Amino acid sequence: MSSTLGLYRRATRLPYGDRVFSRVFSLKAPYFATVRPHVTAMRPHFAEVRIAKRRRVHNHIGTVHAIAVCNGLEAAMGLLAEATVPAGHRWLPKGMEVEYLAKSTSDLVCRAETTPGDWDGAPDVPVTVTATRDDGTVVVRGVIRLWVTPRTN
Repeated sequence: MSSTLGLYRRATRLPYGDRVFSRVFSLKAPYFATVRPHVTAMRPHFAEVRIAKRRRVHNHIGTVHAIAVCNGLEAAMGLLAEATVPAGHRWLPKGMEVEYLAKSTSDLVCRAETTPGDWDGAPDVPVTVTATRDDGTVVVRGVIRLWVTPRTN
């Protein structure tokens, strides 16, 4: 089990542990702090974060900016990768392809998902990502590709 997944499991057993973990996670990759991801799930092959619709992430029409949504999706993907990457391996994002399907007019839930079969194709691993509004509408859908290789320390 990765140290990140272990920390998440320990933290979420405590009152407000999910919020503390989310803050620490944002410090690990400071650009995530721009969207203030609230980690709501982390386990092998699945991760979920919520990002709030607030002025700081708005675009010129008052919806959540497309790049802020992508930051939320990348945060979810990073959590999934930390929870799923095989021992002795490392991961790097290789590319992101997304489709903008609807306006982001509410808080968003950003999810990242894989199947065990997706990891059979390593070193190239596709991670399916979606961002969903409060009313269930998918606003962004895509794939983030990971490059998973053995550590060479």
